[in-house]
Amino acid sequence: MKFLRDLSPKKLKGRICLLRVDLNIKSLDDQFRINSILPTIKYLKKNGAGIIILSHRGRPEKFDKKLSLKPVIKILARKLKTNINFFANTNFEKIKKDLSSGQGNIFALENLRFFADEEIDGKGLAKNLASLGDLFINDAFAVSHRKNASIHAITRYIPSYAGLLMEKEVKGLTKATKNPKKPLIVILGGTKIGDKISIVSNLSPKAKFFLFGSSVLNEIKNPKVLKILKNKKCIAPMDFAEKKGKYFDIGPQTISKYKKIITGAKTIIWNGPVGMSEDKQYSKGTMAIAKAITNSKAFKVIGGGETANFILKKKLEKNVDLLSTGGGAMLDFLAGEEMPGLKVLK
Repeated sequence: MKFLRDLSPKKLKGRICLLRVDLNIKSLDDQFRINSILPTIKYLKKNGAGIIILSHRGRPEKFDKKLSLKPVIKILARKLKTNINFFANTNFEKIKKDLSSGQGNIFALENLRFFADEEIDGKGLAKNLASLGDLFINDAFAVSHRKNASIHAITRYIPSYAGLLMEKEVKGLTKATKNPKKPLIVILGGTKIGDKISIVSNLSPKAKFFLFGSSVLNEIKNPKVLKILKNKKCIAPMDFAEKKGKYFDIGPQTISKYKKIITGAKTIIWNGPVGMSEDKQYSKGTMAIAKAITNSKAFKVIGGGETANFILKKKLEKNVDLLSTGGGAMLDFLAGEEMPGLKVLK
């Protein structure tokens, strides 16, 4: 993979870099993804590059003011303590004129999903975006499992590299999955456990155990889930918090067993809370697992929106080797799926 860090700083000075990031946040209070892209922006700025920030937000079918990137860019500008020229229009001729007359060296386009053809990997949009700069930097790991014009097709028309966040994500996940220090323990929680079964299939030759959260019991009638739980490496909760036939958290015996397994691990991958962690009365299991993992000396990779937010809320992120920004992208990587946005950077 071609990394930004491998590019000579001399080749950045005076160049315009199209920086694809992931600012897809529902709440402006959720600043994890904003903070994650700051190192790449500062690196480009330090080396004299001009920057055009590209991102999407939400799933708009047409222009939707509520999904504008403008308020997110304002937060980003405050964090960088600099002005960012924001272009609210989607007309490329006007964008080019605005670029030539704009002040400073950081610019941002409006939500890419307001542009036609972004989500269908349109060549026309990709060419128009590429025409705005000299280099393309993909720092949006969380979107790189999608074939979008600003992730995939754009690389055909402009020299392309992986940003600092992308490098951190790819190297961290590769270390945890390709040749992990053993024993490798994988913890899978959250909803839709059936969708995560391919992770078990992919990592089973390397992992010692797969530990499941309480939600696996809610999907016990799913044939895929039933089949995977017959694997001796897969451990389901033995006790739990239950209400009206639904399972909301793992119980004390399960917590004790999981903690012992985690203590002996050399590599840990965790995706998805083991209970309904947003509800205080059902967050005990997730809290216990989070503490056990972050106290471990193993190489630790944690991801998934709810899980990452839980770690950040409890201020445990300093004890995590990789807190991934990826949701679906992380799952695809763990499952060994080919990711279009990564493939084109190789």
